[in-house]
Amino acid sequence: MNANAPILPLLIPLAAALLQMASGRASFQRAVGLLATALLVLVTGWLTLLADDGLLRVYALGDWPAPFGIVLVVDRLAAAMTLLTAVLGFLVLLYASAGFDEEGIHFHPLFQFQLLGLLGAFLTGDLFNLFVFFEIMLLASYVLLAHGGGLTRTRAGISYVVLNLVGSALFLIALGLIYGTLGTLNLADVARVLTLPGYDRALARLAFALLITVFALKAGLLPLSFWLPHTYSAAGAPVAALFAIMTKVGIVAILRVQVIALEPAMPDLLDNWLTILALATVAFAALGALAASRLHALVAWLVLLSAGTLLVTPAQANSEVTAAALYYLLQSTLAGAAFFLLAGLIAEQRGKAADQFMAGPPLPATWLKIAFLLAATTAASLPPFSGFVGKLMLLTSTREVAAGPAIWVVVLISGFIVMAALARDGCALIWKHKAAGTPMPGQPVGWQRATATVLLIAAGPLLAIGARPLSDYATRTAAQLHAPGAYVTGVLGAGAMSTGDEARP
Repeated sequence: MNANAPILPLLIPLAAALLQMASGRASFQRAVGLLATALLVLVTGWLTLLADDGLLRVYALGDWPAPFGIVLVVDRLAAAMTLLTAVLGFLVLLYASAGFDEEGIHFHPLFQFQLLGLLGAFLTGDLFNLFVFFEIMLLASYVLLAHGGGLTRTRAGISYVVLNLVGSALFLIALGLIYGTLGTLNLADVARVLTLPGYDRALARLAFALLITVFALKAGLLPLSFWLPHTYSAAGAPVAALFAIMTKVGIVAILRVQVIALEPAMPDLLDNWLTILALATVAFAALGALAASRLHALVAWLVLLSAGTLLVTPAQANSEVTAAALYYLLQSTLAGAAFFLLAGLIAEQRGKAADQFMAGPPLPATWLKIAFLLAATTAASLPPFSGFVGKLMLLTSTREVAAGPAIWVVVLISGFIVMAALARDGCALIWKHKAAGTPMPGQPVGWQRATATVLLIAAGPLLAIGARPLSDYATRTAAQLHAPGAYVTGVLGAGAMSTGDEARP
């Protein structure tokens, strides 16, 4: 069973989607989806526990060994990202099952295909199959973005599709250049070949620069990030909450390619420019949050800000920085998703005012006000919640790096701007009422939506309480990631590289 563990997270959503397409009954599709995602949480949790022994688990599809066949690779990072995806997917689907899923057709199978693409992108050990899983993820997201209809979503969907089609074309060009130059697309084999002489180094640098650019587009790096706030703010609350992890796919891809393949052979490829653009993204997102006129848009800018903060990491090539970034990635993903779900509930309760920062009827439910305060405190990185812990870990780890002073200045100033924006806008949503304002009946908040929102918001204090074991796991994950020789040996077998790295860090 352990030998087949890496394939299970892919089989579950694939089987669920096929079952859902076999029946058009909404109740059947909903039940299958919830059961499948609950099972996915259990399987990925088990996989994460297995991966913590430090061994690399490689699954060769069709029993074709790497680099000739397709391989799935499970290390601590891949396992943790699949667990995060599964937990987020289950809670978002629980929220959507309260009626949002009925606003359009084929929501449930598309949701499972979205999970399939996300999980596959984290598990694959092959650059071409990373492209395949990216496309599965994006094809599902195109339709999910338009779920529920409306002119705003249609416009956002068109620009989102066009931009990602351009990105996909560039992705294929980059893969063609890499294969033509190195003769392989398996990541471990790419790392091996890059350490050998005999290839066109200039062409290889161009190919990887293009590949990193595509990943940066997916992650929302400035100046390729203008699409993200508009797209995320236009999506329905559950879809936007699931999209909160999509930028992390590009970030993890950059980090993995940089540490495993580029750092040993091209350590200067990301120097200067990535950190500069990442900090520019943080500043841009903070100003966007300050200028936002509605809560959905504000949260979209916060997602972009977290992506920019994380994109500082790959250029540092530092295990301590990576460990801090992994904790920050976990908490920022859950915090962003929670805020999107909460924004959807608040918009329903305020009538025509919706989630705009303007005077409106008082919120009828006290727990929504408390939930907003908790979500805003986490997003603003205020103590004692996980946002503060994650940012403190990240800043502490960058004290000794060359770009440390710039990182501190930009991150701290942007944090103050976000804090001011959330304080101002929270007052408008919660305490600024119309002169004759009385609570409106609002839409009933069913147990599914309330449970999903509360659990995601509760992650803020819970991740702070469990910060020590989580940071220890992140430290072990970063140490394993920063041992590229161990990755290459685990995938290709002993003797693939003549480095002194241990096979089990």
